[in-house]
Amino acid sequence: MRSLSEAVTAAVVLLIAGVGAAAEAPSPGAIPVRIEGSPAEGFRLLRAGRPFRIQGVGGHQHLDVLVACGGNTIRTWDVDTLLRETDGVRLIDRAASLGLAVTVGIWLGHERHGFDYGDPQQLQQQRQAVTRAVEALRDHPAVLSWGLGNEMEGPTGSGDSEQIWQEINRLAGLIKSRDRAHPVMTVVANINPAKVAAIRQHAPLVDILGVNAYAGATGVGQQLRQLGWQKPYCITEYGLPGPWETEQTAWNAPVEPTSRQKAGMYNAATREILADPACLGGYAFLWGQKQEATASWFGMFLPTGEKTITVDAVTDAWTDRWPDDRAPVLRDVEMPLAGKRLAAGTTLRVVARSTDPEGEPLSYAWEVRRESSDRKTGGDAERRPEVVPGCIVSADDRGVATIRLPREPGSYRLFVTVRDGHGSGNIDNWPFQVGSGSR
Repeated sequence: MRSLSEAVTAAVVLLIAGVGAAAEAPSPGAIPVRIEGSPAEGFRLLRAGRPFRIQGVGGHQHLDVLVACGGNTIRTWDVDTLLRETDGVRLIDRAASLGLAVTVGIWLGHERHGFDYGDPQQLQQQRQAVTRAVEALRDHPAVLSWGLGNEMEGPTGSGDSEQIWQEINRLAGLIKSRDRAHPVMTVVANINPAKVAAIRQHAPLVDILGVNAYAGATGVGQQLRQLGWQKPYCITEYGLPGPWETEQTAWNAPVEPTSRQKAGMYNAATREILADPACLGGYAFLWGQKQEATASWFGMFLPTGEKTITVDAVTDAWTDRWPDDRAPVLRDVEMPLAGKRLAAGTTLRVVARSTDPEGEPLSYAWEVRRESSDRKTGGDAERRPEVVPGCIVSADDRGVATIRLPREPGSYRLFVTVRDGHGSGNIDNWPFQVGSGSR
């Protein structure tokens, strides 16, 4: 007896093959994309018949910078973002005008947010939303692929939920019945045997496996091959270890890599992703800025919009050349508070000197913020802690500052932002704790 997923797959295949009106031919505006290759020889995307290697980013800001850096595609997480207008121009149209392709993220409900994959009414509403998204954008020349959901592992994170993957398969079939021109991808957070096995069994209509991988980005291809994955994959979020993967202080505050360390991580990961013949490419994360553990952890741009050294690093990996105007590099650090417990009100001298590759004069800005207490999962929005006033006693233009620690016990971070005044900068931080005793 066939499984439910097998029956659904067979029905969808018949629909696609036998109902010509349902799977409309691409319009003159659409740029067709197809996959060619095999597990033995590797895979590649063909866009308008020409090889297309994904040199992409997750995010939708700074698109002119992306083009100048050698990027060719963006990934979004929802359709509304692409349809939102800025100065009267939709994001997807702006991308097309710059020659950028788009993996169109179609947001799917998560059980941690209250979505029930056993509720027929919710499922029907979601199917209708997916249909509207595909029919609205399938003919747009910027579309590269459909990103069906993000990190759909279920509430336990194991990824073995038959119910969820069977619905993903139904949705993939629904997309294919309306659009022949673009492949369908679903995205998971890292991989494990149960997750890969469940997708193989219950979601065979998915064309590409997207993997959000941070510390483990460079080992994904080998893992997938060992688990029997026979289709192409894409690294849909990568860059550096997440807060859940790094060293922790004695009070469990994650230690953020330095900006210089981040640059090396982005560069190495990008090069390894592009070198794997089974990988279609990758999307560096995040081409913009967000609060997640800190306001600097994943952002490849400062909150004020300047590009950081991580942008320069992926540029080098994509093009084999560094940009003409590079971000300043933090090289000389004296942080007697880093990772330590210190008495309230203590006054310290700290040093964070940077050099600029072009010799441009630099400015420094210091601030102390509380350790984030609004920690979420799955990239959900977090509140940024407020600046603690009165902590910066003095600071100069050489990267030297005098810091007075807060009077109130607790966990904090000291941030320094360096800018070159020409659109580049960097930000680093160090966790510390106020209280009695030492680490």
